[in-house]
Amino acid sequence: MYERLGGMPFFESLTERFYQGVATDEVLRPMYPEDLERPRHHLCLFLAQFWGGPRTYDDERGSPRLRARHLPFKIDRDARDRWLGHMRAAVEEARLGALEKAQLLNYFEAAANHMINSPDD
Repeated sequence: MYERLGGMPFFESLTERFYQGVATDEVLRPMYPEDLERPRHHLCLFLAQFWGGPRTYDDERGSPRLRARHLPFKIDRDARDRWLGHMRAAVEEARLGALEKAQLLNYFEAAANHMINSPDD
């Protein structure tokens, strides 16, 4: 699917749009470092690798261990919904075919649900 989506330029654009939303989100923004470039780069590499691209993420960071990497942060349903909202918006702006869009959104929803590690207040 990596090639069908347009390769690395697609994932660079997707993560750039996603982090534009995160940058102004009052719940998510505090979970990130001041400079969002490193997390954007990591997400870009992870997604590219997950969808069949180069294994650069593993080379730079090792196993993704997504849930373990996110345990230090309080992720409740609100945080999940906000993250998913920014990612959905980024996917919508990509103007993909119906199949590719559905595959990406299904993955992002499952991944976001998996990250929940805190009950709602």
